[in-house]
Amino acid sequence: MSVAEEIIDQTVSVTRNGQATIPKEIREKLGISAPGKVRFKLDEHQELTVEKVPHPSEFKGMGADSTEGPYAATRELRSERQKEKERDDRLLGDDE
Repeated sequence: MSVAEEIIDQTVSVTRNGQATIPKEIREKLGISAPGKVRFKLDEHQELTVEKVPHPSEFKGMGADSTEGPYAATRELRSERQKEKERDDRLLGDDE
């Protein structure tokens, strides 16, 4: 197992308000800084994924040298969200 594939397994407490602290080692590995945002995804197998949500300033200049134009990242994000919505709709349809 390479360093990049190292598994981090830590337990954290959840407050009465539903808040949990992301351990420093995980924040550093994902590049999460405060203030910032993360995205939680729970899949059909009840597996939770946490992703860093890029700050808008991180997109500055994206696409400037791209042949896809300056809005390529926005189109890609919208496409990904649409695929997730369609997947969720399919999953909900299977339960009914």
